[in-house]
Amino acid sequence: MAEEIRQPSLMSRLFRRAIVWIYHSNGWTASGVVPEPRKFVLIAAPHTSNWDFLNFIGLTDDLGITPHFMAKRSLFRWPWKNFMLDMGGVPVDRSGSQNYVQAMIDEFSRRTEFMLTIAPEGTRGAVRKWKTGFYHIAVGAKVPIVVGMMDYAKKTGGLGPAIWPTGDFKADMAKIAEHYATVTPKHPEKKMTSIAGEDEI
Repeated sequence: MAEEIRQPSLMSRLFRRAIVWIYHSNGWTASGVVPEPRKFVLIAAPHTSNWDFLNFIGLTDDLGITPHFMAKRSLFRWPWKNFMLDMGGVPVDRSGSQNYVQAMIDEFSRRTEFMLTIAPEGTRGAVRKWKTGFYHIAVGAKVPIVVGMMDYAKKTGGLGPAIWPTGDFKADMAKIAEHYATVTPKHPEKKMTSIAGEDEI
């Protein structure tokens, strides 16, 4: 299947513009260099508030990128289908973990540029461990994992280093954890104290 290049609708462009305005009005700034080629799994963490999504849109606009994200297929129906696609949504079957992992590996294969954003905590609430689908996708697609951070104490966000998965899950998670150690989320009490050592999709 050929790669689809979308021209966002007027509604989608206005929505994104409004979010970017709110982001800048709140005093946020972005930092970091976007890895080349632009094919990687982008971790969005810590995820403790709905504000994370809005600030993430502003952050990525500052960086000049439009990442994609997974969403259940039922959301890609009228009247939301075009809007979801415009915002970077990729429909997936969430009935089984292997279904969406392979689907995203296939997406990487068919696209020349694909920056897939995943919030491995999977919820805004307090969690005990990360879901690891993002890691299996990166391994299967042979792409790096890029650390995405939003620090509410400093009102700065950006991209950390690109970490190539080695297959040693615990060791790779330890590297990722180092970059999140000093990041302050919107609700610090929901931040995990450790992200390493649990391999569960």
